[in-house]
Amino acid sequence: MYMLYSSLLLLALILGLPYWLIQMARSGKYRAGLSQRLGRVPVRIAATPEAGNCIWIHAVSVGEILAVSGLIAAVKAKFPDWRMVISTTTLTGQKLAQEKFGEENTFYFPLDFGFAIRPYLTCLRPRLIIIAETEFWPNFLRLTKESGARIAVVNARISDRSLPRYRFCSRIMRRVLANIDLFLAQSELDKQRLIAIGADPGRVQISGNLKFDVIAPAQITLVAALRAAMEDWSVKACLVCGSTVEGEEFILLEAFKAVLRAHPDTLLILAPRHPERFPAVAELIQRIRLPLIRRSGWTGQEELKGAIFLLDTIGELASIYSLATLVFVGGSLVPRGGHNILEPAQFGAPILVGQHTENFRDIILIFERANAIRTTPPLNLISEFLLLLADHASRQDLGQRGLEVFRNNAGATQRTLDALEVLLWMPSSIQDRYRQVKESKTEVRQ
Repeated sequence: MYMLYSSLLLLALILGLPYWLIQMARSGKYRAGLSQRLGRVPVRIAATPEAGNCIWIHAVSVGEILAVSGLIAAVKAKFPDWRMVISTTTLTGQKLAQEKFGEENTFYFPLDFGFAIRPYLTCLRPRLIIIAETEFWPNFLRLTKESGARIAVVNARISDRSLPRYRFCSRIMRRVLANIDLFLAQSELDKQRLIAIGADPGRVQISGNLKFDVIAPAQITLVAALRAAMEDWSVKACLVCGSTVEGEEFILLEAFKAVLRAHPDTLLILAPRHPERFPAVAELIQRIRLPLIRRSGWTGQEELKGAIFLLDTIGELASIYSLATLVFVGGSLVPRGGHNILEPAQFGAPILVGQHTENFRDIILIFERANAIRTTPPLNLISEFLLLLADHASRQDLGQRGLEVFRNNAGATQRTLDALEVLLWMPSSIQDRYRQVKESKTEVRQ
């Protein structure tokens, strides 16, 4: 099975080579860390005296890094003498990981080939590998298991979009998932979905969503500077539209024009989800003749009232939500599954989303049950903006309910840490019992 998988993966990479080369030439995407992805271990990551007492955390991109940042801090406190390294897949995730955990502890996740994976396992000799959410790379999981390391998937979730694909190849997935020692699911639904695609029921637990434990700093330098500038320019309301995707910005900008007619003292902070789209969004704003201020070029002197502040940086949006009079969380007006609403909720900001929020279905459901979020189709966006901006009491009530939901669902970090500690020190014979039983039953049937 693994030889066939590797052959098909190699074929897919060869067929997709023109696309990768074009992306590298146009935006530099995929070029960063290419040698690391191919198995060249950076000198800064090379084996240290702590090798053998190493924990490797893999988080794909920014969202996963933010989700596990509290867990990483907790693991560091629990095992202060152990080394922790963090791998990412995306450029933005790598930059944020380096900022948070140091360049000497971060690297790009290798491609799922033995020649790329083995150098890292040989160098680091990890005892525990923690995977954030869902990254089921067959060769990586098999080789890691063979190396003797324990594997845990934390904050595990199976999205509506990926479930049919996993079910289609459930027989293969069962073998792949047998290499994982522990699944810590976000919810009961995620637990049942993991079992449905082949995870051993005895290895699946519910620990909750780590994102409820992520607290963004409200007082970063940019927030303090913007707050002061808003006072200087007599800005009365701040509309923050975060994690927007292609197809949404035009709708939001047209809505902002309507807002300005009723509330001319409003500032719009617009934060596109993907950094490679910053120039295109800036061009769109200029094309429709709205005042544009780019965060990367902001001097602090530009008039904010009636302007659009384009947040063309990464890692600052979560704290920016503390300035919001009203928040719209993107990826939801168009069918992209939505993005994280917990970042604004922790500041008590009233939150508005579109109808496409399936990627965060469990979180959205919790907020909907508490009447702590508003959902709107694109056609009603302007009216929802105007109604909430005009009604201080409704905004305050909506934001307060969201804050209460956020606080009431905390605790996943401690539950996850407790489960990981048990896994780390549990004798291998106990952990391997289920796998051996399954293999013996398979042999009998054959």
